[in-house]
Amino acid sequence: MAKSEKKKDSKESTRMIGIDIGGTGIKGGIVDLKKGKLVGDRYRIDTPKPSTPEAVADVVALIVDELSAREGAPARDTPVGVTFPAIIQHGIARSAANVDKSWIDYEVDKHFTERLGRPVEVINDADAAGLAEVRYGAGKGVGGTVLVITLGTGIGSAFVFDGRLVPNAELGHLEIDSFDAETKASAVARERDGLSWEEYSVLLQRYFSHVEFLFSPELFIVGGGISKRADEYLPRLKLRTPIVPAKLKNEAGIVGAALQVAIDHGFAK
Repeated sequence: MAKSEKKKDSKESTRMIGIDIGGTGIKGGIVDLKKGKLVGDRYRIDTPKPSTPEAVADVVALIVDELSAREGAPARDTPVGVTFPAIIQHGIARSAANVDKSWIDYEVDKHFTERLGRPVEVINDADAAGLAEVRYGAGKGVGGTVLVITLGTGIGSAFVFDGRLVPNAELGHLEIDSFDAETKASAVARERDGLSWEEYSVLLQRYFSHVEFLFSPELFIVGGGISKRADEYLPRLKLRTPIVPAKLKNEAGIVGAALQVAIDHGFAK
């Protein structure tokens, strides 16, 4: 994929469009890369059903068109960053979480690039959130290994070393006590099993202790909607590693997608 010419002096060169594709909604925003914040409101459309490649690309195109028409938007040939709920290897989806299974082994980068008529870079959704948290959020300025763990429908994870992403770390699928960790310790599992915060903390302790032993990180960052209730469970965990809630909340995916495409195309380091 050809790299776009770097726009060194224009205000818009510090802004990129990021799109976050989820199982229920697709949302996007214009990201100020200096601040790691959205410029104006994000724009959201429900994820189509079925969520086939053609249907999802049409929604992404509508969101990009809306954002591109706003005052202060980047130039219309500027690359776009997109998160996707799958393992992404060289622009190809190797799984499909909460989207149509026709995405598996599909050339996602190529598909969106052709549909939008501009370069598109796709990144795993948890990876995008992790990259954003390390650059702008709770992990800013922390060297070494930072692990961002999102607790939601499953357990997502991002592995960042010295500010650089190691993609597709599927730490939610570590086996603990003969179970996939996310089947017992995700936020949805807590609700499904009717666990109190104290009971849930016991499962999280088992999970985070195991991950800590394997990777000896400098910092854990906990994201996902449940991070809003961090006071209910984080103080109960006994770890050597500091563990803190994420800061960017629902904007992390959009910001991370924009940041990754900016890095890949020379707009940011």
